[in-house]
Amino acid sequence: MSRKTSVRYFEENLGELDTLVTQLESNQLSLEEALKAFEKGVKLSQECQSVLTQAEQKVQILMEKQHGEQLEPFDPEHTS
Repeated sequence: MSRKTSVRYFEENLGELDTLVTQLESNQLSLEEALKAFEKGVKLSQECQSVLTQAEQKVQILMEKQHGEQLEPFDPEHTS
């Protein structure tokens, strides 16, 4: 999958995931519908995470090539 394609699918998947979350939070789905929506949401979340991981790896490679520096792992607990 090309970079443009993966970014487009990421954005589409993220939008669909947002819609599923809204539906689940509405409490208007039957149990069966909610389970199907949750299952689909987990799949979409995994696909989005995969694209983000690939993007992070590309950024690390580019940064190392450009500056010879290594990025520090992001830790949201220790942000300013």
